[in-house]
Amino acid sequence: MRVRLGCRFDHDATEPTPAVVLVEPHLEADGGVLSERWSTEPPLETTSYDDLYGNRCRRLLLPQGGSSVIFDALVELSGEPDAVPTASEVQHRIEALPDELLHWLLPSRLCESDMLYDRAWELFGRTRPGYERVQAVCDWIHENVEYGVTSVQTTATIEVFERRGGMCRDFAHLGVTLCRALGIPARYVFGYMPDIGIPGPYPPMDFHAWFEVWLGSRWWTFDARFNVPRIGRVPIGRGRDAVDVAMVTTYGAATLRRMVVWADEADESVALDDRSLAIADSGGTHAGGG
Repeated sequence: MRVRLGCRFDHDATEPTPAVVLVEPHLEADGGVLSERWSTEPPLETTSYDDLYGNRCRRLLLPQGGSSVIFDALVELSGEPDAVPTASEVQHRIEALPDELLHWLLPSRLCESDMLYDRAWELFGRTRPGYERVQAVCDWIHENVEYGVTSVQTTATIEVFERRGGMCRDFAHLGVTLCRALGIPARYVFGYMPDIGIPGPYPPMDFHAWFEVWLGSRWWTFDARFNVPRIGRVPIGRGRDAVDVAMVTTYGAATLRRMVVWADEADESVALDDRSLAIADSGGTHAGGG
């Protein structure tokens, strides 16, 4: 299965502003990138690097005034829904975890697992460790947190837990936080997710956030927002929380004026052309983000 995906960011800057853009598929994403293209208006020099989490980052200097950064790609995916762990994928005791996974148990700026430790064990301490416990976390979030409430900007997890409302970012943060409090390594993920295998109508496209946990010998995808396996998920960034994987980080006085995202199943004959620019200029295409 092929998916056409990409995005456009329009900025206004009062002075030349360094920026880092994180929108390319993660190096560990399933399938592969068949072709991709960066373009900027006006033409700008860019360089790339991989951060400490293996995320593909692009550096550039936004000029004074208006500018646009556009990424467009064709990727090939398996077409299979998210894999679901079996009972054999155990939740390891902390003392048995590999050293490199201990990092994913620590509280972080937007995932204050130490502050929700008692509540996590009150809610889920009687569930069976492993898949059943993580799925219980997802079920609780899906059933008790109202989607569509504007995200909070500080102490996100505590406030989301208390007011029971948020966006996909908040659902993912709360899942990460509760799992870490329960001794399960967890990390925040954001990426593209097209509307494949689900009925419409479709909301305007946005990037989507979910989380991954370590069970058995690998990372597994969980999504408390939709709470069902999805087809076509393409990770972009993985980190402790959303602070580690901001789509655009600017170091100065630049304002994001508009963002457009697209992710659609593509025919085998589709090739990269100026379609992405036309999509961005017209206000975007459908896909189930958020």
